[in-house]
Amino acid sequence: MPATEEELKKALKAFRKRLKLTKLDDDSRLGHGPLSGSRSTVVAIQPPSGFPREVWAELAEKGFLKSDGGGFYGLVEGK
Repeated sequence: MPATEEELKKALKAFRKRLKLTKLDDDSRLGHGPLSGSRSTVVAIQPPSGFPREVWAELAEKGFLKSDGGGFYGLVEGK
């Protein structure tokens, strides 16, 4: 059973928020100098657990996410 458009929107919003927070957490670690220019290297995360796997697979099929394997997904730029 395919997910509704509303459910897909909520899942994508939750994914973007989780990715943003993960990148901010990585940037705040010791060893990343503020003047060194090194930014977060996080490109894929495990999606939030509030949605079933089918939702993430459908978002990947539609081109909003890309699957990196092992249950990790990355955001497709420009979507």
